[in-house]
Amino acid sequence: MGRVAVVTGAASGMGLAVSRRLAGRGHRVALLDLDGDAAQRAAEELRDGGALACEVDVTDRAAVDEALRKVRSELGPVEIMVTSAGLDEFSSFTDITPEAWERVLAVNLTGTFHSLQAAVPDMLSAGWGRIVTISSSSAQSGAAKMAHYVSSKGGVIGLTKALAVELAPHGITVNTIPPAIIDTPMARRAEKAGNVPSIDTIAAATPVRRAGTPDDIAATCAFLCSDDAGYITGQQIGVNGGWYL
Repeated sequence: MGRVAVVTGAASGMGLAVSRRLAGRGHRVALLDLDGDAAQRAAEELRDGGALACEVDVTDRAAVDEALRKVRSELGPVEIMVTSAGLDEFSSFTDITPEAWERVLAVNLTGTFHSLQAAVPDMLSAGWGRIVTISSSSAQSGAAKMAHYVSSKGGVIGLTKALAVELAPHGITVNTIPPAIIDTPMARRAEKAGNVPSIDTIAAATPVRRAGTPDDIAATCAFLCSDDAGYITGQQIGVNGGWYL
């Protein structure tokens, strides 16, 4: 019998690939996303595995709490949580407005906090849990015109490490995946807007000579969510094609 998994940002890109991979392993997956229609379509694709869609803005704590109440009612207590919801923005540091700063941190860092705090009580009750956050290699390397994004993802790494220490005695592991260049709709939008070099250009400079795929992230995430990964916690698992060795 599979476990109950919740994935945020699940309607596209890495979140969708993670949802598919976890469903393929027999887990009952709740797909949370701001785009409710896309989440519903994805859930229907996975329906045979017991998937559920919830339209959720992760910056809204009440909405997150309500979504998890629905998950518990229809699927059961939450045992696996993957936080993939994210927002990128590009602006010179001196041009970042306080509103833009707050918006990026609200989605990437505070949204992760809301999602995890709402789910962890179920894991504490069960004495078992798996948490995987999606951070970013930019938090390891820095990135021009992304001070707010880099700061938010650095915060996700710090939150991951703090929770790993706190929750480890309760059978709960907490790890983060900081991807490098992954060919996702968000990355393609940044490329089209001229905010980053072309994905092909970056891929050519990557040691493995290709961009990552959402499935690369999903495969690693599925392992970290398994019983086999019970002795791995507080780690940054770089899925990055050889960058930042």
